[in-house]
Amino acid sequence: MRMDGQEESSNVEDRRGGGGGGGGGIGIGRGGLGVGSIVIALVAGWIFGINPLTVLGVLEGGGPAPQSAPAGPAPAPPAGDTEARFVSQVLRSTEQVWDELFVASGQRYQAPRLVLFRGSYPTACGRGEAAMGPFYCPGDEKVYIDLSFYDTMKRQLGAPGDFAQAYVIAHEVGHHVQHLLGLTERVDRMRGRVSQAQQNALSVRLELQADCFAGVWAHHSQRRGAGWRLEDGDIEEALNAASQIGDDRLQGRAGGAVRPETFTHGSSAQRVEWFKRGLQSGSVPGCNTFDGARL
Repeated sequence: MRMDGQEESSNVEDRRGGGGGGGGGIGIGRGGLGVGSIVIALVAGWIFGINPLTVLGVLEGGGPAPQSAPAGPAPAPPAGDTEARFVSQVLRSTEQVWDELFVASGQRYQAPRLVLFRGSYPTACGRGEAAMGPFYCPGDEKVYIDLSFYDTMKRQLGAPGDFAQAYVIAHEVGHHVQHLLGLTERVDRMRGRVSQAQQNALSVRLELQADCFAGVWAHHSQRRGAGWRLEDGDIEEALNAASQIGDDRLQGRAGGAVRPETFTHGSSAQRVEWFKRGLQSGSVPGCNTFDGARL
């Protein structure tokens, strides 16, 4: 994909300088939390899904403790950092698209902030760890990412390419859109009243909708006159990324049996299908994964 000359977002915080990083990571053993629970939470992050901090809170029987971010103004990324500039350009593109879509529906879009961190970082949802992968925290309305995750995508998940990286950001922004629309909180209220299998099914629907919203962003961004340009192979990159992070693919890669009732993010085919729905239609109502239809 070509982002040459595109605007950059002013909502990027570069916290890679050490403030908030380092110790104080996830505690093992507190509240009955074991190594197995940590692994479950980290796997959730590896597949771009629900905030692993939230998963840990559920496993412990309570919410994760909020953490205090460093005080003072957030620095912007340095001008020569090409990776940070790319992320900032993608974020700006999502801001433009979702602002237009919200205005068209009579609403106001409040853009999230995106925090670049290294290692670990305090958030309103608990301490974020690089091993979790990118995640969105509704408590402070911020997207968090350690850019080393892009190397993981290429080397371990088999999902290289600029558009695959853009898809990651657009998916997390999709979770922010869900938060603004009240969908995330509505699902969270339901979790305590349903079985574990039903909780998993609700998580799948949230994740597939975020994939669809990522497709909606790509659709409308391409239609804007000043939008970035897709190149040959870009769509295939995003579809490949979506397929590589399906629950069935990840369970198979881990050497275990594929168990659909344990899925929390959807199968590879489902993730590809819902991203394509958003990409082809550009329709927010068309991303309704909660209408009772088969996924």
